[in-house]
Amino acid sequence: MTREQITQANLDMQGKSALDIVKWAVSQGAGRAIVSTNFRPYEAVLLHLVTQVDPNIPVLWVDHGYNRPATYKHAEDLQKRLGLKIRAYLPKLTAAHYDAVYGGMPEPTPENEERIKAFSTVMKLEPFQRGMRELAPTVWITALRKVQNPNRAGLDIVSADTNFGSVKVSPVFNWSDVEMEAYLQQHQLPNEWDYFDPAKADEKRECGLHASWGGNALK
Repeated sequence: MTREQITQANLDMQGKSALDIVKWAVSQGAGRAIVSTNFRPYEAVLLHLVTQVDPNIPVLWVDHGYNRPATYKHAEDLQKRLGLKIRAYLPKLTAAHYDAVYGGMPEPTPENEERIKAFSTVMKLEPFQRGMRELAPTVWITALRKVQNPNRAGLDIVSADTNFGSVKVSPVFNWSDVEMEAYLQQHQLPNEWDYFDPAKADEKRECGLHASWGGNALK
């Protein structure tokens, strides 16, 4: 999509329900739409919405090997509940291998910014890039929301993804935590609060998937 088409698409999406945005995104993909997930809190909302429209949509998941047991159990639960067609991509190094060679995942503090980025590139960005190349989506559906951090607040429902060469659509972009929680309760969906992302120093920074530095790191 051109910049003008994306601008128009965002105007068209204003006031539409998240389900209608998903329907639009899937139709734009014409068989080449995917949804990504990391099974963090509230991800069940997007996965439920998307599988209502296309039960067979590929679900790209990078399992970097550092997820907590609760997250793996949550992933198994949602896969069974929603019939998710998960396409899991793993790093070329196991977590044990990374720990042995590089001394383990960096402590998630802002002072460790460069080490965190190096960790993210090897354990998260590379397998995600591999997945995007193999699945070759034209539309990438995400659970991004503007309340999550300042970088995401500057995006929109529809945006051009320069890191992986697709159109990124975020159906719940304008939703608050209260709205997400209400949706989970309405549809009796589980949540996962023990999630931990080792590729982030805190929730206000990006692991690289949705930031320009991630694209540069993969070149």
